[in-house]
Amino acid sequence: MRGLLVAVGFLTRIPVPSCVYADARARSQSLAWYPLVGALIGAMLCALLWLAPGDKPLLVAAMPLVAWVSITGALHLDGLADSADAWVGGMGGSWDERRTRTLDIMKDPRCGPAGVTALVLVLLAKFAALASLGPDAWRWLWLPPLLARMAATTAFVGTPYVRAGGLGTEIAGASRIACTIALSLGVAACAWAGARGAVAVAIAAIVFLLWRRACMRRLGGITGDTAGALVELVETAVLVGVALFPPA
Repeated sequence: MRGLLVAVGFLTRIPVPSCVYADARARSQSLAWYPLVGALIGAMLCALLWLAPGDKPLLVAAMPLVAWVSITGALHLDGLADSADAWVGGMGGSWDERRTRTLDIMKDPRCGPAGVTALVLVLLAKFAALASLGPDAWRWLWLPPLLARMAATTAFVGTPYVRAGGLGTEIAGASRIACTIALSLGVAACAWAGARGAVAVAIAAIVFLLWRRACMRRLGGITGDTAGALVELVETAVLVGVALFPPA
């Protein structure tokens, strides 16, 4: 349970007792709880959308988007911006030179043009998708947050972590059995959503494989920033896919 509290405290701005962060075992166990935290975020967004006025589509789109960013503290958006800046700034030279420049740029707290552009495009795509969802949208809004955190768990379990001493060092050593169980439960939840769930899982898998391939080719693995970028990319792609999927 302490692992769940660590996951909630790290992935959201929901307050948890600060003492749980001192438990190294709980920090490692937190990775298996990422999908459940994603489901929790999705449940809050579904509730907000269900309560929103149905005759104001732009406001209905803005409300969950603002809540989405607020609940997560823009944690993954920061990773997306850092990754975008690093990917562009790290181009050229040998593989070792590109890798070193990319990792160095990710450490820079400043946001460059590529990072700003990535943030604008992702938020714009999310807003447009939310505005395009049908009247039953609240039933499906839990899919993007859940699948995005499932993708992050899968990335840490199945991809080398390349930044020594980074935030992901401990969680990269999490129990594979616990993570597999968590991921299996997540897939089962998506199966409950029927055809929309199947489409969402397929989209998430494609984005995950493409981004993992890009990270392996550029860095030889992942970092916390690239994991954050993965969360945003999966959320956006799945949300757009759900919006485009014809009503049942």
